[in-house]
Amino acid sequence: MRRISKLTRVAVGVASLALAATACGGTSGDSGDESKENLGLAIAYDIGGKGDQSFNDAAYAGLQKAAKEFGYKTADIEPTEGETDADKEQRLASLAKQGYNPVIGVGFAYGPAMQAVAEKYPDTTFGIVDSVVEGDNVASLVFAEEQASYLAGVAAAKATKTNTVGFVGGVDIPLIHKFEAGYKQGVEETNPDVKVVSQYLTQTAEEGGFSSPDKGKAAAEGQIEKKADVVYQAAGLSGQGVIEAAAKAKVWAIGVDSDQYQQEALSAYKDFILTSALKDVGGAVYTLAESVENDKPLTGTQTFDLKVNGVGLSESNPEFAKIAGLQDAVNEAKEGIIGGSIKVKTE
Repeated sequence: MRRISKLTRVAVGVASLALAATACGGTSGDSGDESKENLGLAIAYDIGGKGDQSFNDAAYAGLQKAAKEFGYKTADIEPTEGETDADKEQRLASLAKQGYNPVIGVGFAYGPAMQAVAEKYPDTTFGIVDSVVEGDNVASLVFAEEQASYLAGVAAAKATKTNTVGFVGGVDIPLIHKFEAGYKQGVEETNPDVKVVSQYLTQTAEEGGFSSPDKGKAAAEGQIEKKADVVYQAAGLSGQGVIEAAAKAKVWAIGVDSDQYQQEALSAYKDFILTSALKDVGGAVYTLAESVENDKPLTGTQTFDLKVNGVGLSESNPEFAKIAGLQDAVNEAKEGIIGGSIKVKTE
């Protein structure tokens, strides 16, 4: 019998869990009936995969927490280069068929595949991060990225000395537009004299916008040449190149999704990571797993915003508190967003 525990919202801290443990499990063929045994949580990664120190690793942290707390088997599956919707559909179906529950697709790219698979496995709870998929057994885990990005913009406006800051988006799509819109608004409403220089790395994910640190590095170097002394990236694995370029030039980088100041793989650059716009993907993953564990599976659109600590801004770098007026400005902006006096744009 499965253990019952109280369903709770999980704070942004889940995303900073250590990434040392290895999840077990895997996929098998696409034949046979859906298993009656519930093996536990399975996640299928987005482009960039595990080790991006950002979006996918945050999801993995949620999986680790669920595995530890519920004591069950888990699976985490990498994407393949150039894969199609059919490949994603087969991956999700295989996990459901083996008996994993819930099965979560990490990233909007899983939308079409999940729509198809969820209908075939009505007894499995599915989750998708960053997209809305209709279905009686689907939970759409979405975030107010624009709110965290607004706070990042406030921090950038307070930290800049050149009155020029940068934004690097991985792919030119509506999801990443939310990051840019919130960031620009935060900058402009904090200091209208500050200029924001923006660049998207690619038009499609297939071109490597979320998985090419070299592209991120080149984009950041170009913005730094234009006098940007704070660069915010929403670019997945490509963001590591942005952070590297900022550190080399001794200017500020702003991380995304996870607290990138705390990421071991980025430790060589941490002194130049001012803050990170947090997105509690790990908390959302865990929350869905817990709801299934409690036999009360979440479905429909689940929104994680500032009110529920689903997004936020990290303060791990000691320099964050030393910049004049930054902490107070961020706190005031956060209160305004939660209270409704600040309406953050999504475009």
